[in-house]
Amino acid sequence: MSDYPYSSNNSPTNAQEYSVTEVSLALKRTVEDQFGYVRIRGEISGSKRAASGHVYLALKDDKSVLDGVMWKGVAGKLTFRPEDGLEVVVTGKLTTYPGRSKYQIVIDKMEVAGEGALMALLEKRKKELAAEGLFDPARKLLIPYLPKVIGVVTSPTGSVIRDILHRLSDRFPRHVLVWPVLVQGEGAQTQIAEAIDGFNALEEGGEIPKPDVLIVARGGGSLEDLWCFNEEEVVRAVSRSDIPLISAVGHETDTTLIDYVADLRAPTPTAAAEKAVPVRADLIYTVRDLDTRHEKAIRRRINELNERVEGLGRGLPKPSELLGLASQRFDEMSDRLPRALKVGVERQSMRLDGIGRMLRPESIISDMKRKDDQLNVLEERMNRAIENRIGAKRSEYESPARLLESLSYHRVLERGFAVIRDEKGKAISEGKGIAKGAALGVEFRDGVVDVVRAGKPAPKKKKQAEKPEQGTLL
Repeated sequence: MSDYPYSSNNSPTNAQEYSVTEVSLALKRTVEDQFGYVRIRGEISGSKRAASGHVYLALKDDKSVLDGVMWKGVAGKLTFRPEDGLEVVVTGKLTTYPGRSKYQIVIDKMEVAGEGALMALLEKRKKELAAEGLFDPARKLLIPYLPKVIGVVTSPTGSVIRDILHRLSDRFPRHVLVWPVLVQGEGAQTQIAEAIDGFNALEEGGEIPKPDVLIVARGGGSLEDLWCFNEEEVVRAVSRSDIPLISAVGHETDTTLIDYVADLRAPTPTAAAEKAVPVRADLIYTVRDLDTRHEKAIRRRINELNERVEGLGRGLPKPSELLGLASQRFDEMSDRLPRALKVGVERQSMRLDGIGRMLRPESIISDMKRKDDQLNVLEERMNRAIENRIGAKRSEYESPARLLESLSYHRVLERGFAVIRDEKGKAISEGKGIAKGAALGVEFRDGVVDVVRAGKPAPKKKKQAEKPEQGTLL
């Protein structure tokens, strides 16, 4: 576009008018023509991955900020995850976004601005995770001496898995489960974390056996190549694993964050296989050697005990000396036994004769007669005592009865008196209250006679008829 013409009094002349879109497109072409391919160094700020997979961020230095966008295809090839505060060098072309009237860089390539920046980020993350206690030695699990099943998280291609299987085969063949994952690039950290969690989620005794130990392995590479093993997602997956885990990432000089949180670190994948299982031949030799040593120890112990018994035996007296006194006493008792038996039999015989004399029929009959006489005497005494007791009780009960009989009104009736009762059988003591014609009962000594009081009952008074009220002549 040409410059706008102005008049001398600074008022616009008949200049060409442009739409907003035309101006925006013209600016876009100008920027893209002038900065078709640039290389910019800056610090990442506000990094965000959209659902589409594109990455939006800003590059800044101490004075300015430049927006940037990295399309999904380019972002997927990164060996590290763009994070705020990371200094990078990006290559791409500058363009504008007409919808917002902003200019931005479309990134075709992103590199870390030297290993120093990555190391600084790594050290910062290491301190944060250590502060949470993820690297505490007390959290580490013991590696089983001879696992039945070994789980390996690594790439299914390459020399790492072959080296591990070869070394396990040489040392002690075991059942190996491989969970294939990416070990570099976009999405590698997610796959590795999911593999570790997946092995831990297997059920004991299930169709797929649960490993007794895990190996997370990768070959050597640069710091950027190994960066996925420094991601917080992977470190936390290792820390929450219930299965003992061996980290074997890179070469001996390479160190990643999972080396600090793993239960055991191996310098190489091959060394991890060596730490996972013992050497079968060495184990067989050790078992046989222990068996031989055990047998020799038993024999040596038996010999020591035999010698000890013999030594103790030499300090004991001879059997003849121990049994001599007892044998002499036995002989003496044997001589005395016949005489003692004879005397005992005579004593028991005399006792039996005495008991026999006491059991003669005459004495038994006499004793029974004596007992019978005593029983008769006791019976007579008991009968007299019972009669006396009955007589006393009879007298005790007859006296109140005679007194009650003497006080009874029947005695009065026998003397010629009578008891007059009303219709309800209640005795009447006064005659003035008896109405004429009332039914009465007269009780004599020999019975009751029903009578009626003479005379008619008094007639009831009739009510006088009310006289009509006399009228008045007035």
